[in-house]
Amino acid sequence: MICKSKGKFSRLTLIALLLTHLSAFSQKQTLTLPQALQHALQASQTAKKAMLDVENAIYKNQEARGRVMPQLSATGSMNYNPILQLTALPGELAGQPGKTLLIAFGQKWNTGASLALTQNLFDKTVFTGLKAARSSIEYYQLNAALTQEQLIEQVASAYYQVLVERHKISVIDSTIAYTIKVQNVITGQYQNGLIKEIDVDRIGVNVTNLRTQRQQLINSVEQKENQLKYAMGMDILSQINLPAIDLDSIRPSMATFADAGVPEDRTEMMLIKKQEQLLILQKDTYKAANFPVLSFSGNYGYQGLGNTFPLFKGQQHGINWFDYASLGMSLKIPIFNGFTTRAKIRQADVQIRRLQEDISQTSLSLSLESENAKAQVRNSLVILDDQKENIRLARKVFLNTKNNYDNGLATLTDLLEVEKSLTEANNNHAAATLDYKLAEIKLIKAQGNLKSLLNP
Repeated sequence: MICKSKGKFSRLTLIALLLTHLSAFSQKQTLTLPQALQHALQASQTAKKAMLDVENAIYKNQEARGRVMPQLSATGSMNYNPILQLTALPGELAGQPGKTLLIAFGQKWNTGASLALTQNLFDKTVFTGLKAARSSIEYYQLNAALTQEQLIEQVASAYYQVLVERHKISVIDSTIAYTIKVQNVITGQYQNGLIKEIDVDRIGVNVTNLRTQRQQLINSVEQKENQLKYAMGMDILSQINLPAIDLDSIRPSMATFADAGVPEDRTEMMLIKKQEQLLILQKDTYKAANFPVLSFSGNYGYQGLGNTFPLFKGQQHGINWFDYASLGMSLKIPIFNGFTTRAKIRQADVQIRRLQEDISQTSLSLSLESENAKAQVRNSLVILDDQKENIRLARKVFLNTKNNYDNGLATLTDLLEVEKSLTEANNNHAAATLDYKLAEIKLIKAQGNLKSLLNP
């Protein structure tokens, strides 16, 4: 028994260690942009609520369909009348002229059960409402798609912001590492009496400033990572590992984005046009109130009467059971309701015309967004090329100045200045890359292809 329990314990321990290892591996796994977007679409509360709206619209459509189907109901009752109501009758009916007779009608026990069936044969409001319910599903499906697109844009933008900020940290780390090497050399020269103390102080101030900048970048990265996790619907306390961005691998070309999408193909435009369709159906529903309503009804019941408890008893106990049935048609023709329907129709017409203005404005807005996105991409490409050239020149100046400094032909101030210029050039290049990626996302959105970012 002891051996078995130890073996079982060992197996459980091994499984626990394996799961811990797998969990640690999954936590260290690099989170790519497609993975971040997929996680956001599955975990974001905003995306989930949009899908719940679609589900709710489906149930509303089922509710609307139910009004077209037959309505069947059953009722049952049992009444006991301890004191029967008396009815006054003239005595002449019983050969007693001049007298008033008080006669009790009915039985003390009355029980019954019935089935009632109703069916709308023609009700234009019901059938129009059914069309509106189906269109409502399409509306919320489009709204869910738009929510997903907005989420993709938000997460992708936050993702690149984190990458660029992390790249800036790596740039400043390289600068700090080099400056510390220079600081060590200068400290040795000072100790040997070759330079003045002010040079040591100057390089020390520079190192401190660089470390302060690094700490500010670390704080910025932490905040941007939290914003990314929030957009993804991820626990803020969870750890994420993003790949380092390779700025040199980004070789954008305007030719890739030569054609922007037309506003009519955008989800925003399809959504607002679907809203217009719903308003038209609502107006048709108000109009349908002027049409007659034809319905069929049927009723079948079974009743028992007697002076004793009626259930499970027949005529031998004084209980009389009988059934009854009825079939009918009803026609309701609206004639006048104080112009209420006319007012509702006119209100709906105003809403439609108002929404048509929104459609026109949305079309202009999407066209403006598309043109601005193309202009921003063009501008970002120019700036990005300039910053690449600027890095090349800044690196060239730095190497020349460093060589001159090593040979005593340049001052420490010159070296620190060109080092600062090189760091700024690298950071400006990173910022230009971020601006380009954000403009690229805007243009992809204008093309209606944001979901292409989901593909690795």
